[in-house]
Amino acid sequence: MWIKFIFALIPIIWLITSLGVLKMAATKATMIGLIITIILALFSFNMPLINVFSATLEGALMALFPIIYVIVAALFTYNVTNKSGSLKVIQDLLSSISTDKRILVLIIAWGFGGFLEAIAGFGTAVAIPAGILIAFGIDPIRASVICLIANTTPTAFGAIGLPVITLANITQINGSELSTYVTFELFPLIVVIPFILVILVENSLKAIKGVAGICLASGFAFALPQIIVAKFVGPELPAIVGAIFSIVVTIFLAKLRKQNEKQTEGKKEKSQSFAQVLKAMSPFILVFVFVLLASPLVPSINQLLNQFIIKFSIGKGSFKFAYLASPGTLIIIATIIGGLIEKIKLQELSKIFIVTIKGLGKTTLTVCTIVALAKVMGYSGMTNALAVSLVALMGPVYPLVAPLIGAIGTFITGSDTSANVLFGNLQLSAAQSLGANVDWVVASNMVGATAGKMISPQSIAVATASTGLEGHEGELLKQALKWFSLYLIVICLYLFGLGIILGMLKY
Repeated sequence: MWIKFIFALIPIIWLITSLGVLKMAATKATMIGLIITIILALFSFNMPLINVFSATLEGALMALFPIIYVIVAALFTYNVTNKSGSLKVIQDLLSSISTDKRILVLIIAWGFGGFLEAIAGFGTAVAIPAGILIAFGIDPIRASVICLIANTTPTAFGAIGLPVITLANITQINGSELSTYVTFELFPLIVVIPFILVILVENSLKAIKGVAGICLASGFAFALPQIIVAKFVGPELPAIVGAIFSIVVTIFLAKLRKQNEKQTEGKKEKSQSFAQVLKAMSPFILVFVFVLLASPLVPSINQLLNQFIIKFSIGKGSFKFAYLASPGTLIIIATIIGGLIEKIKLQELSKIFIVTIKGLGKTTLTVCTIVALAKVMGYSGMTNALAVSLVALMGPVYPLVAPLIGAIGTFITGSDTSANVLFGNLQLSAAQSLGANVDWVVASNMVGATAGKMISPQSIAVATASTGLEGHEGELLKQALKWFSLYLIVICLYLFGLGIILGMLKY
């Protein structure tokens, strides 16, 4: 077992070393990583060649649809709003709320990013906010790291609650009950992250001075509604409601703060008209409306759109793509309509779309190879070998590292949902064998998975693509890795200690 554990670690060690230490280009690092994984799968895990090929193909197709497809759609939206001049209107609107970059980060990366993750997922919460932050003069690397950290806790209920819904289905745990545990476990992280984002703006603890109250309110406004909605409604809406409350509270406090400043300084600023703002925001408003209407919250439309699928078997796995229900399709349609509202001709919109696709060549190759690598690791048994070995190694104190299992799953696959599919039942079995509260331990897989999202090569690729930083993946990973380590340590100690205090874990 331990030999397989060591072999299964090799692809992960390679990715971290090649990107973070050697600072190798992501396309090259992930390609070499895929080759290493294939060799290990063939000779150390006895995976048939045909299965290796089919797993690689399945991964590449999944990378293209929906992942790259959604990235293209998100960047298309950003490029259209930039071309039309609407981004400047949005900037002016946000500047009327506050010119303080710390507060703008809370509104854009934390609130708006959390909202995008809640309704769409698949990288939109990194791609769009990062571009807007850069437009406000924040360094591209710093903007990317800020958005990667902000896009952690909201991913638990991203894409209308898909990760938690999947975990509940896999483990046969009640969805509302599991959602409540997840929100409770995430609570301290949600409160702390706004402070971290503000610190990153100026790369100093001193950055908190003057905005500590707003940071605290922004975190609580996100965390508390999530618990209430999860308990009484279920997993579909917690992040949506939390993000909206956080945005409203942050804007209210920021306006109040700026009003006091203007009274002191006697300054007056020109404001945008409601019609201008509505026109500029039309692509984002339409994205929200379309994605929400196509979600499980509106079953009739959701079921209708999900009938239009491309589906076929690939070896042991299968490929399924609901092309009309995909967030990518909905975002593209919303952006085209929004672009027409903004007086951009259809021909010009087509050119912008083509330019957007052309600019994602390296990112496409990176994401395809990393998802293929994840599929080969999964089907060969490498991923399972890592988790099973950690359970055996830790024994009675296994719950201390239970979140690490979820983080490994997301790091490898780039998806919280996939991490839950891979390890949900493993966490359930481990909890049952230890006599621990199964809801507590299973929920910790979801919480740990949110940490892995920060440093997943797939997330890093999305961030570099959206900020024009292709080739700087290693630098981005190195910076994100520090915060990931802190995030994970806090999760593990908090959940283990509180679990013992509350009687969720028996010792």
